[in-house]
Amino acid sequence: MKEAFKLITLFSTLFFLFCNSYAQGKDDFSSKIDSIIKMKSPRVFNGVILITQKGKTKYKKAYGYSDFDKKTPLTTEDNFVIMSNSKQITAVLILKEVEKGTIDLHSPVRKYLPDLPRSWADTVTVHHLLNFSAGIIDVDKPLIFKPGSDFKYGNTAYVMLGKIIEKSTGRRYIDVANELFQELKMKNTFCFEQDKVQNRVQGYTNSNNKFELVVKPIENENLVPAAGIISNITDLNTWDIKLHKGKILKPETYKLMTSYSITAQHNAFGKEKIGYGYGIRISDKTPLKYIGHTGGGWGFVSYKVYLPESDVDIVILENQSNENLDLFYYFEVKIGEIIMKSSLMNK
Repeated sequence: MKEAFKLITLFSTLFFLFCNSYAQGKDDFSSKIDSIIKMKSPRVFNGVILITQKGKTKYKKAYGYSDFDKKTPLTTEDNFVIMSNSKQITAVLILKEVEKGTIDLHSPVRKYLPDLPRSWADTVTVHHLLNFSAGIIDVDKPLIFKPGSDFKYGNTAYVMLGKIIEKSTGRRYIDVANELFQELKMKNTFCFEQDKVQNRVQGYTNSNNKFELVVKPIENENLVPAAGIISNITDLNTWDIKLHKGKILKPETYKLMTSYSITAQHNAFGKEKIGYGYGIRISDKTPLKYIGHTGGGWGFVSYKVYLPESDVDIVILENQSNENLDLFYYFEVKIGEIIMKSSLMNK
């Protein structure tokens, strides 16, 4: 009897060790992410992370503070200003109007905004605004290159796209966007509104791990189409899944959005130039294809990447922006690299 009991105990121990080893082998990323987000150098991480595969949560964590003065811990339900990831939403709103026939991608912007002061309004098209190939630096200044010939990122083009949406719909951009969020059941996503108390975390600038509150991350509502949407990791994951699974745009319109005729480099996506579509970056020449966008500044950072071949989505939001541009997306890049080398990439 004693020998049998010993055998059972030994078998149970070995079985437990095998299961634990197998589980660790299958999840080769969680502990690595846990380790790096606790680093204090070269900067600290202060934000939330959600990683899913085929709609199932693989990693979800909040680390740091939503309010540094009160030492209020962040939660995974907190809302952040997503900065330039707002542009992707504006691009979709434009494309939904294209589907309705109210906007033509290849019409000059003068058709929709007749009061623009510069003659380039007769040659720059909606398409040029969407993929930053217009050469615009300001509505009152000349173009810096021929439309369609190069890439120049900035908020002005997407502020103009917001005005085009308003002209085409006869409604405020804020109302059009908020209605889409309601349709998609993104209950924690909404547009910034001036002088309105809204549920979001505080944003901070980080200088050598010293944090200073940004009182007004968005100066006015005109910037909303370019940088003024507020959301959380769960809603942005919902957005990615529905966008890339054909639940928001028609297949042919989605193809327009994720095709490109222009390339650009961004530190969060490597040293090489990759494609830029409509409010989205496309890396299709790398061993792992991925598409996504970033946002940052004025106290916030957002990073959102989808890997279609493995159906993995990565969403990272921080309520700090680093004064050192080399450190701006430090953790976002590191976490992206961990996931792209992980077992999640094995289909």
